[in-house]
Amino acid sequence: MRSSEESKSNLTSSSTRFNRNGKKKSKTSAVQFLYNRYVGSDSGKAEEYEEELLNAEIARKIFHLRTKAGLSQRDLARRIGTSASAICRLEHADYEGHSLALLKRIAGALEQRVEIRFVPARRSRTG
Repeated sequence: MRSSEESKSNLTSSSTRFNRNGKKKSKTSAVQFLYNRYVGSDSGKAEEYEEELLNAEIARKIFHLRTKAGLSQRDLARRIGTSASAICRLEHADYEGHSLALLKRIAGALEQRVEIRFVPARRSRTG
């Protein structure tokens, strides 16, 4: 999981720049404003937000790979032995049931492989 500080910096628009001290050089993006307002420094909300980002990223990746391969949801479903509605759910950003086994089946059908990385969790300093 990323710290709330890392999440905040990932949310800024490409036009927002930071100096070496982490201070913004231009206006805050609308997304940053909303993050600050609804998540802020609440670690529980930040964790939920990170989980939602991960789900949305997986959904986007499945959609991108499927469409790049020129497959419909029904075509991909046939290749992995499931229904088109299951593929539709997997491609929805709110879906939370991604399993490694299913992701591996999808990857195989799309001539890809699943790669998992563990990265250090950075914690913000308190006090």
